[in-house]
Order: sequence, then structure tokens, then C-alpha cells
Amino acid sequence: MKQIIKNDWQEILEEEFQKEYYQNLRKLLIKEYQNYQIFPKAEDIFNAFNYTSNKDLKVLILGQDPYHNVGQAHGLAFSVKKGVRIPPSLRNIYKELNDDLGVEIPKEGYLKSWTKQGIMLLNTTLTVRAHEPMSHSKIGWEIFTDAVIEKINQKEEPVVFILWGNHARNRKRLITNKKHLIIEGPHPSPFSANRGFFGSKPFTRANKFLEENGRKAPSWEIEE
Repeated sequence: MKQIIKNDWQEILEEEFQKEYYQNLRKLLIKEYQNYQIFPKAEDIFNAFNYTSNKDLKVLILGQDPYHNVGQAHGLAFSVKKGVRIPPSLRNIYKELNDDLGVEIPKEGYLKSWTKQGIMLLNTTLTVRAHEPMSHSKIGWEIFTDAVIEKINQKEEPVVFILWGNHARNRKRLITNKKHLIIEGPHPSPFSANRGFFGSKPFTRANKFLEENGRKAPSWEIEE
């Protein structure tokens, strides 16, 4: 299970890949992929990095762990493959996007076009056993993704961190650089979206901040 990130993240994270916890995580994952159905596919684990380079990063949206049903996860938080039914949390994200920016609600849940605009869709845990949510949350991934957040925190260019739900909001402690903007709120899931997610206008706030700091704001359009 060789992981190769195809852009500047490879060098940025090289030291992390050599650490003992990560080597142990890698050995464990090899066994997990051999013995269980694991999502996403091994070659898709690092898509959040492959699709959004550190250099181009403007917005980090932080999720929890991958979708755990067949055919959904492909390495981007909240995103599903083309042809897969849009999950409830993403439907609510689309509803807020439409209310906030007037972006037309797409028929697909595939968010790769966001990554081309400098939006990174990162889960704190990058793998999961089929039908067992959070089954890989204690195997070392969160050490790794905390290190990633700390690397992004060190960036000179202003970045927007979007933290939805308590799990993501717990990472606020890692974001200490005053150049960045933190947007936090309830998770977009049907259980909590009515508690302040709807109407929070995160996309407008992100774009305003980026433009005020001389960075081109994403359109947030989703290619069909």
C-alpha cells in the first residue's frame, strides 16, 4: 500500500510519513485491506491532498471519516462518486449554498470541481471499515491529520477553516495563526442542521475574507 502524493504535499509530509506511529498505521492498514472491506479504495486515500495542493489551498473543509456504505467514499470529505445518491448532509450543504450564494443545486454529489478552486475536503480519519462508522478513528489517522492542520496553520497566505460539528470544532485549538479565518457551526446532518447551520452563510463569509485579503474567492460552482 504505497502512498504517493502527486504534488507539494509529498515533501511537506515526508517527515510525518517516517514517524513510528505512521509506519504502524501503514502496517495495520495493509492487514485491514486484506481482511475487511475498507473504504475508500487504497489508491483514493490521499485524494484530498492529490486534488488540492498546499500552494493552491484557500479553504479547508474538515469532515469526520469517510462514508461507510458501498460506492460512496473516494477520498474527499462530504463528496460521493458520480451516480451515487447524494447523502443527507451534502443535500443540506447544497441547500445552504443555494440560499447563500444562489448556486444551483446540482444533481450529483461529486465535489472534485471544488478542489480545483483551492477547496480542500479533508476528513480527520481517512479510512473506514464497511458499515462501521468511526471504526478507524483510533488507529493513528487523527495524529496525521492534526499534523496536516498544523502545517496549514503555518501558511503565510490567509486560509479559511470551515469546521462543522463538534468533531471538526475540536481542531480549532490547532489553528493559532491570526492570519486565518475560522468559520464554525453545527454539522450539516439532518440531526443538527436546524440548530444554526442553515442561514449561517459560510460561503459568503469565506469569499469576503479571501477577497479582503487579496485572494481570488472560489465560485463554489459544481460541475455536472
